[in-house]
Amino acid sequence: MEALISEFTFLSDQAVQDKNFDPSKIEDLMKLFELEAYKAWAAVELEQEKELEESENYMKEAEGYLDSVMESAMEEFRLFEEEMNRVSKVEYESLVNVAEGARKMGNSLEKAATFASNKYIEAAVNSATASMKSAIKAISSNAKKVHPLISSNSHEKLE
Repeated sequence: MEALISEFTFLSDQAVQDKNFDPSKIEDLMKLFELEAYKAWAAVELEQEKELEESENYMKEAEGYLDSVMESAMEEFRLFEEEMNRVSKVEYESLVNVAEGARKMGNSLEKAATFASNKYIEAAVNSATASMKSAIKAISSNAKKVHPLISSNSHEKLE
């Protein structure tokens, strides 16, 4: 382009100095300027397309990396979730076993308490029966006896 500008300067000077200067020389030079401009424009477009292609490639690489990282994170999350489910299931089963043991122990304690209370009631009834028999026996054997303070004379006075 600098060579064309230099040539234009030379032709401009020549056109001013030479009255027989042929203007077609400047037109030919202008056509060369136009061609040079088109070449520069095509080179810029080509460079822009290369940059666009490179940008698209970088975007594809970035998307691939992002997909890879996301897939890795999701896999890690799935493994974590599976582990938590396994641990939760084990803990749940442990709690169910403890609850079942407590229920059985409660049932056993209830049976033991019922048995003990039945034995206590039975012992109380037996004791009361024995006391009543003893009292009846004592009353029937003492019915013929008179208290020592009560004499036969006192008995007569009361009548």
